[in-house]
Amino acid sequence: MNRYAALLRGVNVGTTRLAMADLRRLVTDLGHSDVKTYLQSGNVVFSSPPAKDDILAEGIARKLADELGLRVPVLVRGGDELAAVVAASPYAGKQDDPTRVLVAFLSAAPSKAKVKDLAAPAGENLEFAVDGREIHLHFPDGGYGRTKFTNAHLEKKLGVVATTRNWKSVLALRDLTAA
Repeated sequence: MNRYAALLRGVNVGTTRLAMADLRRLVTDLGHSDVKTYLQSGNVVFSSPPAKDDILAEGIARKLADELGLRVPVLVRGGDELAAVVAASPYAGKQDDPTRVLVAFLSAAPSKAKVKDLAAPAGENLEFAVDGREIHLHFPDGGYGRTKFTNAHLEKKLGVVATTRNWKSVLALRDLTAA
């Protein structure tokens, strides 16, 4: 059995409401075990036989749509992948405030041409590093709440689905998926 984290985009931060008990039940109903949610923002960790991330994500997304009428993007990462994301962060040691270091998880690696054209919005002080299906982010002057470098911005510029987690959440998900 492998440990996975499913990251739902836009849950409980806008108009899309989802009780974590419902999310745990749906993931358990799909046949996954040791299901736990983290916070109220659409993070669920579970055990499952080895499978491709996109297959697991599609199953959860379909179940959410079929049973609850929720159409939300779902991204899945395995425990080893999350450990690698943490190890690869160029910004983790630069900041004590976990709201200023984040990771944007992407549904697919963007093309090199789109990555080359990605830039911080004018007037914003931020650093970013694209690493495959993740973008490491550092906001030295403030948190994610005031930036225009949002999921919507990344999706428009890169042509992939994105969902962002702060460093505290990334570390917690890594720990919850550790084998």
